[in-house]
Parts: sequence; C-alpha cells; structure tokens
Amino acid sequence: MRYCLAALTFAATLIAAQPAHAEKRTFIIANNADGYGVDRCLASGAACGAAAATAYCKSREFTQAASYRKVDREEITGAVPTAGSACGRGSCEEFVAIECTR
Repeated sequence: MRYCLAALTFAATLIAAQPAHAEKRTFIIANNADGYGVDRCLASGAACGAAAATAYCKSREFTQAASYRKVDREEITGAVPTAGSACGRGSCEEFVAIECTR
C-alpha cells in the first residue's frame, strides 16, 4: 500500500513539474497595414515597435508579442510575389514578421 501511494505521489510530481507549452504563431504583415503603426515602428525598428507588435497580437486574441522583425521578400514562401507588381510609385512593399504567444 505504501509503495502504491509513493508511486502515485512520484507520478503526480513528475506531471506537475512539466512546463506548459505556450501557443505561438507568426504573422507576416505588410509594413503599410493600417492602424498598427507597423511602417513607423516595426519596420523601422523604432522604440514603439514592441507596443505596436503587442497591439497587433492582442487584436488576434494572443496575449503578447514574443518577437518582431523586418523580413525579406525571399523569406516568405508562396504567399507574396517576389518581383513585379509589389513595387509602385518609387517604393516597394516591405513585410514584418510578428511572433505572438498565448
């Protein structure tokens, strides 16, 4: 009986000691996305970038932004054309990756 109780206590301790895995998702957005200050804060690396990234994550029902950075067009697979129509009026569209967590 004592052995059974000790084994159950040990098993419960092991299960409780394992860390919970946070859900993460990375969003790729154009730097001119309206309303978040992406072009002014995130893409340029300005100090307001953390607040803009967190606001974006919260709008997608995540709790915070784990990271954010500018991404090259070549890093994005399949969703964005790598040449041609993305450039117009003297500038090319740039993209930002925001990693959100719950």
